[in-house]
Amino acid sequence: MKETLVGGGGSKIPSARRPAKEPKESPPAATALRRKRVVAITRPWLLLAPALVVLAGLLLWPLIQVGKLSMQDYEVKFGGSVSTFTGLDHYEDLLTSELLWKTVLPNTVFFAVACVALTVALGTLVALLLNRLGPVWRLICSVAVLAAWAMPAVTGTYVWVWLFSPQDGMFSQLAGHLGLIDPETTNWFTERGPFYAIATVNVVHHGFPFVAITVLAGLMTIPKELYEAGMLDGANAWQRFWKITVPTIKPVFLVVTILSTIWDFKVFTQVFLMPGGNGSNEDVENLGVFSYIEAFAKDDYGTGAAAAVLLTLLLLAITVVYIRTLFKQGEEDL
Repeated sequence: MKETLVGGGGSKIPSARRPAKEPKESPPAATALRRKRVVAITRPWLLLAPALVVLAGLLLWPLIQVGKLSMQDYEVKFGGSVSTFTGLDHYEDLLTSELLWKTVLPNTVFFAVACVALTVALGTLVALLLNRLGPVWRLICSVAVLAAWAMPAVTGTYVWVWLFSPQDGMFSQLAGHLGLIDPETTNWFTERGPFYAIATVNVVHHGFPFVAITVLAGLMTIPKELYEAGMLDGANAWQRFWKITVPTIKPVFLVVTILSTIWDFKVFTQVFLMPGGNGSNEDVENLGVFSYIEAFAKDDYGTGAAAAVLLTLLLLAITVVYIRTLFKQGEEDL
């Protein structure tokens, strides 16, 4: 350590030694560090690669083909097919179609909104009921609820069509005995309002078990002490639901609402299998049925593909909202 003279007395004080420079990282260590970083970045993608390849084959490639088809006039002929590139003509025809804006899109949007609202409301009520039952009755009722979810959409649709069939349907006969309609002349499936009322009941009946079981799982995570504290503060059942239940399991409600929205926007089976829903009545077409009818009933594959692309874009927009909402909720929880 160096010593320096201070003042005239020649006294010496030690001076602070400058810190020695750290030795540079040796080339082998730097190479190992870079390799470790590369492995950390690429390993997740390598693990996901098989699933991504399968998804690309099952989803991405068909989407690309539908996008190409929407820009062509495609004709199926014996021994092959003929296609002519038309650019965005099919999209222009679709977006200027009066049927799309006055019938197809309103049917799709209002039907989906009604189904989502009723499905979430009914599923939540059933979940609250199941949460109040004992273990044995909860198991029995849960199995009964899941039976509606396990029923295929085709079977459920035919059941509801039979219940509302003109003349001899159970609801037609009941309404006739009450003097509300004449079963001999009333057809529930010819007008848009009754048609979609039946379709809504069908979809809600098929979809509420998912909401009920999912919300029940969330309810069972809420500590009972919170409800006891609310009761001590004088909160009634409605106030406890809005002040305790909803804020506590808000992410669960977000998940079931957005997933139900995605599912109900692309409903096809429940509409197509009902009388008039296969294209014979344009007033009851939704976007999924419209796409199918244009492509396979009218052999206008380009317009049908353009409608399918439009529906896909709507679903992608909803999916983006779903993912952003989940991420935002996760950040708020942190």
